[in-house]
Amino acid sequence: MAAGKGEAEIVQARTDKREYRRIVLKNSLEALLISDPDTDKCAATMDVGVGSFSDPEGLEGLAHFLEHMLFYASEKYPLEDSYSKYIIEHGGRTNAFTASEHTNYHFDVNTDCFEEALDRFAQFFIKPLMSADATMREIKAVDSENQKNLLSDAWRMNQLQKHLSMEGHPYHKFSTGSLDTLEVRPKARGLDTRLELLKFYKENYSANLMHLVVYAKENLDKIENMVEQKFQDIQNANRSCFRCPGPPCTPEHLQILVRAVPIKEGHKLRIVWPITPEILHYKEGPCRYLGHLIGHEGEGSLFYILKTLGWATGLSAGETDWTLDFSFFKVIIDLTEAGHEHMQDVIGLLFKYICLLQQSGICKWIFDELSAICETKFHYQDKTPPADYVVNIASNMQIYPPHDWLVGSSLPSMFNPGTIERVLEELSIDNVRIFWESKKFEGHTDKVEPWYETPYSVEKITSSMIQEWVLGAPNENLHLPAANVFIPTDLSLKNAQEVEFPVLLRESSRSRLWYKPDTKFSTPKAYVKMDFNCPHAGNSPEAEVLTDLFTRLLMDYLNEYAYYAQVAGLYYGINQTDCGFQVTLVGYNHKLRALLDTVLAKIAKFKVKADRFSVIKQDTLSSDRSNERFALATSYVAPSGRGCLSGRGARGVHVGDVIPEIIILEVVNFEMVTKEYQNFKFQQPYQQAMYYCSLILQDHTWPWMEELEVLPHLEAEDLAKFAPVMLSRAFLECYIAGNIESSEAESMVQHVEDVFFSGSKPICQPLFPSQHVTNRVVKLERGMSYFYSAEGLNPNDDNSALVHYIQVHRDDFLLNVKLQLFALIAKQPAFHQLRSVEQLGYITVLMKRNDSGIHGVQFIIQSTVKGPGNIDLRVEAFLKTFESKIYEMTDDEFKNNVNALIDMKLEKYKNLREESGFYWREIYYGTLKFDRKESEVAALRKLTQQELIDFFNDYIKVGATQRKSLSVGVYGNLHNSEYKADHASEPGPYSVKIDNIFSFRRSQALYGSFRGVTGHVKL
Repeated sequence: MAAGKGEAEIVQARTDKREYRRIVLKNSLEALLISDPDTDKCAATMDVGVGSFSDPEGLEGLAHFLEHMLFYASEKYPLEDSYSKYIIEHGGRTNAFTASEHTNYHFDVNTDCFEEALDRFAQFFIKPLMSADATMREIKAVDSENQKNLLSDAWRMNQLQKHLSMEGHPYHKFSTGSLDTLEVRPKARGLDTRLELLKFYKENYSANLMHLVVYAKENLDKIENMVEQKFQDIQNANRSCFRCPGPPCTPEHLQILVRAVPIKEGHKLRIVWPITPEILHYKEGPCRYLGHLIGHEGEGSLFYILKTLGWATGLSAGETDWTLDFSFFKVIIDLTEAGHEHMQDVIGLLFKYICLLQQSGICKWIFDELSAICETKFHYQDKTPPADYVVNIASNMQIYPPHDWLVGSSLPSMFNPGTIERVLEELSIDNVRIFWESKKFEGHTDKVEPWYETPYSVEKITSSMIQEWVLGAPNENLHLPAANVFIPTDLSLKNAQEVEFPVLLRESSRSRLWYKPDTKFSTPKAYVKMDFNCPHAGNSPEAEVLTDLFTRLLMDYLNEYAYYAQVAGLYYGINQTDCGFQVTLVGYNHKLRALLDTVLAKIAKFKVKADRFSVIKQDTLSSDRSNERFALATSYVAPSGRGCLSGRGARGVHVGDVIPEIIILEVVNFEMVTKEYQNFKFQQPYQQAMYYCSLILQDHTWPWMEELEVLPHLEAEDLAKFAPVMLSRAFLECYIAGNIESSEAESMVQHVEDVFFSGSKPICQPLFPSQHVTNRVVKLERGMSYFYSAEGLNPNDDNSALVHYIQVHRDDFLLNVKLQLFALIAKQPAFHQLRSVEQLGYITVLMKRNDSGIHGVQFIIQSTVKGPGNIDLRVEAFLKTFESKIYEMTDDEFKNNVNALIDMKLEKYKNLREESGFYWREIYYGTLKFDRKESEVAALRKLTQQELIDFFNDYIKVGATQRKSLSVGVYGNLHNSEYKADHASEPGPYSVKIDNIFSFRRSQALYGSFRGVTGHVKL
């Protein structure tokens, strides 16, 4: 029986209908049980209070390596990778990460097989099999993961900050691990890494240091019984929690100016102070209060002044890398060229703002406003996927009392000016560390950080020097923010008639409105998407770049006003698309219309401000743009400790927080346009390969090199001339959902039409029938294999990458489910063979691909071990060996896989954003199959095993007559000779080498477009 139990002690959101119970097993394992009868996914996580800070001296990365090894097998389930196989085959996913003071393991799975999945999971902590066989393979996997990070500025600068601290302090350590730290160096010292691993596990993985969260469909009593049975045998060695020996910085590490050379173009300041950890006063929220003000972007804020001066394009502020024993407050400022030249003034203005906060005193009204925003956010939080939810809670369990496990530090409620003042005093001139990053420091540094080889130099600075910077800084009108008018006060729910799918509420030559009221989620929130289809926006590289600048300048102009909306939980974005731009608003519906009207007015009255144009243009040439965003990791080590930043570039995330991805990409990642294009070459090789694949397949897309070529020649007057031409012809595709009545939705779209299409000289005219935008995709020829190879754009990157894409069909329910079923069945065997056994690389993925309704499957592999040509051979070898699995699958295995896929498809949407994202994709692609899930489930129920075999033989099997494959290889510097040989070789029969992407694209047939087809409307 449980040694401790409690049900009424945990604070939960008012809208949360789930039941919670805390228990403590007889081995001192503490667990939180969550019963959700409505869930269609179960999840569990184990958070172990041991992380990279506990790595033994000379075995850097051992905790992370253990996290990798635990996934392999256990005495009860000895088959290698059988845990991952079971989870994936039953509609779930697994992951893990190693942080400074804890390591987290988690999974989710379909509800009908949760008990066995939980049993398999529990065995990792009872009797894991960390076989000698797997040891070297997984050391190589850790090394591959580290190789992936070596040219990442985030990892490099994080390690540099750690390097400049006390050598004996855990914070100083290198945490990822590598072949050198886990094999070469230990071997030289006579150490057996596997024996050290077993010893580390035995000494540290004690039940009293573990926190378990289980999220299931059953009632609490049944979940408790299940947990007791499966986890009571974990050994309890009564280990003490790890505690750091005080702060990691001595006076030697304070008052320093560090100049560092990054990989990417751009200039950045990181101003850091060691402070008292907020966790010691989390109800009072001192860092939340200070981060809110220093990171604010409204008029009179530090960022507003820096932006007005043309010195900064981004700023974030808040606590980071915190533990119970030490913490840092960090301000990160993204500098322009002019800002880089005025570094001392920028630092001076920062300290002037801190001085303003000291002189103004701690304002109760600001604290109360923050507290009200936090309370609304917590009580009206969106439901999130169970796996994400349990991970957030488990990390809270290590730190907070049970009462606050769900809340964490997200509800500051005790106003204590003294506590905030003490932390504010720590943000002093005497206590500061300044890290200044720029490529301009190349050749002017005298030191090298040992793990990532980052060049840097250190200069000691004095209080009097910084005081001079403060006195010399411009006298600008810095002041506190105004009261936030966007805080919602009407959180009532509208009466709405239940509608299964979006309905076409109105349609004209100017616009089309799809509408779906919320009858599922019962939250006072809305989702508004307005897509401006403008044919002139993407008809040349110049037009595409000018449209990009247009959207960024709009965001820039709106920022000081709309930032208040984001703080209050109403997110917005203006994003460039391939044929125009989109306006998106997501959040509380109460003040949404006011924000929308302001956004539309800015678009309608767009004027180019020459000073802002030059800043945005220059930054666009040097900031970090990812054309392909895509999560691959199956395990990872966190680059830094816990943190919570406010302002541009970061948001504090707590249990229940959902920040819309489509918004965060544009609103938060605002490093803007010359640097951004230039930095494309520093993307990971697999991202480059995915980019080339898209460029080959998607008609009417422009290469980044052409956009980079035209960008320097564009001036403010070019944009001033272009904007009215771009807007002169437009069609609006609109989707409005959530807590909004149909009359309100129609009113919004009518207002858009009035603003843009009405009057004697309207801004927009309707599109001609010939101008409606289409999405065309290259149709590869049956029985042919296509190859495209390119050298990696970063000559210092050792990694190579391959995308092996198999194009299958135009959207069709039956073919869709055959492809999906193949991908489900093949996913884990591909990972096991190509990553675990052959150790090709840390990034090894098999996934479905959808290009505007054209479906296929792709292997994505990044490797230092083999070049793309050899990786391609290994993919085909895998597919040949996989044939037997398809042919030999039993009836029960086939049915189990079909049922798992059905369960995945029938999984309910968790929140309005998730549901709206699905329907918007159908609208944007033009497929309009709102009943896709139900129709594909119906097709799955009728599918036979022979039909799947026939599908494999026709479309996937190597050498199949209907198989169409495209292999895109990016060659890193370790495989330069292979690139030359592969590039010079003649293609074999039924093979085509693509030398010029655009000549190839022009020579190929295209699939028909779903988008822009008149009359193609499904209600």
